[in-house]
Amino acid sequence: MFGKRTNDPSSVASPAPKPVTAPKAGAGSSSPAAKQSAAKPTTTAKTPSAPPKPAPEPEKQRSHSEEYYDVKTTVFNALIDTIDLTQLSKPDSVAAREEIRDIVSEIIQLKNVVMSIAEQAELLEDICNDVLGYGPLEPLLARDDIADIMVNGAATTFIEVNGKVQKTGVRFADNTQLMNICQRIVSQVGRRVDESSPICDARLPDGSRVNVIAPPLAIDGPALTIRKFKKDKLKLEQLVKFGSITPEAKTILEIIGRVRCNILISGGTGSGKTTLLNCLTGSIDLDERIITCEDSAELQLQQPHVVRLETRPPNLEGEGEITMRALVKNCLRMRPERIIVGEVRGPEAFDLLQAMNTGHDGSMGTLHSNSPREAISRLESMIMMGGFALPVTTIREMIVGSVDIIVQASRLRDGTRKITHITEVMGMEGEVVTLQNLIVYEITGEDANGKLIGRHRSTGISRPAFWERASYYGETDRLAEALAASEVYDEHGNPVGDSNG
Repeated sequence: MFGKRTNDPSSVASPAPKPVTAPKAGAGSSSPAAKQSAAKPTTTAKTPSAPPKPAPEPEKQRSHSEEYYDVKTTVFNALIDTIDLTQLSKPDSVAAREEIRDIVSEIIQLKNVVMSIAEQAELLEDICNDVLGYGPLEPLLARDDIADIMVNGAATTFIEVNGKVQKTGVRFADNTQLMNICQRIVSQVGRRVDESSPICDARLPDGSRVNVIAPPLAIDGPALTIRKFKKDKLKLEQLVKFGSITPEAKTILEIIGRVRCNILISGGTGSGKTTLLNCLTGSIDLDERIITCEDSAELQLQQPHVVRLETRPPNLEGEGEITMRALVKNCLRMRPERIIVGEVRGPEAFDLLQAMNTGHDGSMGTLHSNSPREAISRLESMIMMGGFALPVTTIREMIVGSVDIIVQASRLRDGTRKITHITEVMGMEGEVVTLQNLIVYEITGEDANGKLIGRHRSTGISRPAFWERASYYGETDRLAEALAASEVYDEHGNPVGDSNG
């Protein structure tokens, strides 16, 4: 766009009328622009009508203008020659941003760059983000409607909004800039990503989950994935507003959390497992001691007595790794009342089940699976991964004695997230684990816009297996009311129900 406009030249003149000061000479040393700067102030006339027109252009420009990135690189290099960036790298520093803006404006004059007011404003913002923030990611991180940011190399960025993935015009100057931003993110939590350690899990200051996989493993450049957390912490009440669950099912989940049932949250990628776990912890009493174990700390518990633990990757020599299993084992020596594992992925499943079965009622965790039945099989597989030479029947008996409730979360094909099952683990029939659904979600149709229509309903169980536990906490009345209100009746007035797991 720069230099290619055919309209009046006065509309693309530099908007900054002030002369360039001597200390910034370094910025112009790489270009003969200083000779032309004297002639520049003569083209400052017709700018008032320009701002309304160029407003929608930045997104298009980010997608198509290679020249924009060339100019940005030139100005950025001049900025580095002019100032010491280490003195400015303070997050959220308003003074630092203003100083950078002033210097960049003067560099633009010295370089005799021809650009519109909107383009110059965008360039200033981009360079400030590169120096003080996360570069082109900053506008995406500022949006609260984005659930995931997926960067596939410097030229391609996708986002997920309302459950649907869409491509954006956001891009990086090159893979080097993208890699620098990845290193900046992971270094904030004491981790590193480079050719010798190309895979890294980290987190942003707001708790958003970050995964980086770099070359040589990522062939087309670094792949950065960010699972964003909303600024306002979600609660079960908000899940009701979103239609993920009914008010009656919300009450049942609150009771399950409060009466110290051991809970596993099952679901696929992006189904909302961690969000649901965060919501469930809101039912925990304020006087309980909670210890969380995570690969990258992202849980946001509101209780005052919380100890947060995080795994550690190996160092350059391949030593010093602290695994999830080591954290869960150590939890047992810390006098926990509840243990919460962010995600159960491997042999730590054995230690979590042991903890659930030895006096740490109310423990919780998440795992990847597509149904409550599959969650049981996944637990078996993860325990076997630890090399435990136990008969399958023994492992299943351990699961039955430890897990009380499995809550299944799913992302449907229309992009909506639903809690599809609240299921009890009942016991064993021979070598088979028996399950009992309390609440299920069934799809009944689809509207004209492609949105799925469905309903949550009770399966007709009036006294679940944790009834006595609810009685101990004085919650039986609320539980009975919620279960009764969740029943759905057919056209003959008979309740629709099926408790099979």
